[in-house]
Amino acid sequence: MPAILKLNLSLQVLAEAIASLDLEEKRQLKEMIEQQIFEAEEALYEDDSETQAEIQAVRTEYKTGEYLTLDEYLASSSK
Repeated sequence: MPAILKLNLSLQVLAEAIASLDLEEKRQLKEMIEQQIFEAEEALYEDDSETQAEIQAVRTEYKTGEYLTLDEYLASSSK
């Protein structure tokens, strides 16, 4: 794993540094940024009360049998 270095850069300086990268390096940077965005959004969802309520509702439906698994749905639709 590469060393982590924290810098205080202006957005303009950061944009210039990114512009100097070759295409493959830009793709790698894009993948890293997308992963970090995904992780940050996931953390927000975990803390969101509305999302937690929806998850609890689905769990309740699951416990009471008010659902179909994908396999069950496919089996019933192929008859």
